[in-house]
Amino acid sequence: QVQLVESGGGLVQAGGSLSLSCAASVRTFRSYAMAWFRQAPGKEREFVAAITWTGVGTSYADSVKGRFTISRDNAKNTVYLRMNSLKLEDTAVYYCAARLGAPTVAAPAYDSWGQGTEVTVSS
Repeated sequence: QVQLVESGGGLVQAGGSLSLSCAASVRTFRSYAMAWFRQAPGKEREFVAAITWTGVGTSYADSVKGRFTISRDNAKNTVYLRMNSLKLEDTAVYYCAARLGAPTVAAPAYDSWGQGTEVTVSS
């Protein structure tokens, strides 16, 4: 398993921006597909974005497409999520996840998870 630590969450006004980071403690970070999920109060965890081990391939949930950008730096063992034009409905705990192989939108396919970082969007 990979140890993952998210950071960068906080309170932001609607329309603002926030960047999340997820640091991985594993030697073979470049072997892992990485993803961001989120869970709002009273709701199920949902897929947000994913990236291949090369960083070339990315995918996004329709709700964040065009506003969020996932990226990674394999030299720093870190994956990022840049969130622009934030909306009230983006309020959630954001989780970083890792899996060997290709990325997928299915949460159960990921076997390593961070503890989450909270993002609150206010009006």
